[in-house]
Amino acid sequence: MPSLGRRSVLRFVGTAGLLAVAGSLSVKAQPKPRIVPVVARKFTYEPREITLKVNEPVVFRLTTADVVMGFSVPDFNARATILPGQTVALAMTPVRTGEFVIVCDVFCGSGHEDMEGTLRVVGS
Repeated sequence: MPSLGRRSVLRFVGTAGLLAVAGSLSVKAQPKPRIVPVVARKFTYEPREITLKVNEPVVFRLTTADVVMGFSVPDFNARATILPGQTVALAMTPVRTGEFVIVCDVFCGSGHEDMEGTLRVVGS
């Protein structure tokens, strides 16, 4: 049998050590975002109330068949413009609990000023 040289042994020990360390590390998988479908209609959102858990990532799937509309949750700096016939994805992770207003921030006609919903964020 051939003998291993000192460098080969050191390389082997170093590689084995790195593999042992890498094997002991665990990577926490990011939770898959919850999909929340929202339909904007003159002059309402369906659903009007959405309940989420704090720190739960979500993706709002926004659609409208009417006119161009907005979807905005100002307290979380989350907003999107919704175009008729298209689906818009808006990702958000609520970081505090409470009740927050959802508003249409794109003028969509007479009645626009009353178009709002409620986002309720509860503890996990």
